[in-house]
Amino acid sequence: MTLIPSEQNLFIVDLHYVASIEDIEPVLDAHVEFLEQNYASGCFIASGPKVPRTGGVIIATAPTREELEKTLEADPFKREALAIYTVTEFRASMRAVQLDS
Repeated sequence: MTLIPSEQNLFIVDLHYVASIEDIEPVLDAHVEFLEQNYASGCFIASGPKVPRTGGVIIATAPTREELEKTLEADPFKREALAIYTVTEFRASMRAVQLDS
């Protein structure tokens, strides 16, 4: 199975914290659980905090942008209004060979 289905576009999800780190920390475990669920489903490919820690980035794949945005609604950071999200969709016309194995 390929990591990135050829019929699906990729998405860069840019999270920007709108709350203090002190408000983010208590919700971090629930956010990590959300990430793990979406790695297991094949939706998320990579993620991590920005440097400096002003938010995070998720690389995702989904059949449609609408489906991804629905998925993101379940993120505790979004539900608790701790971060705002910018989603950029792109077509991976070139990619590393390792991503197709």
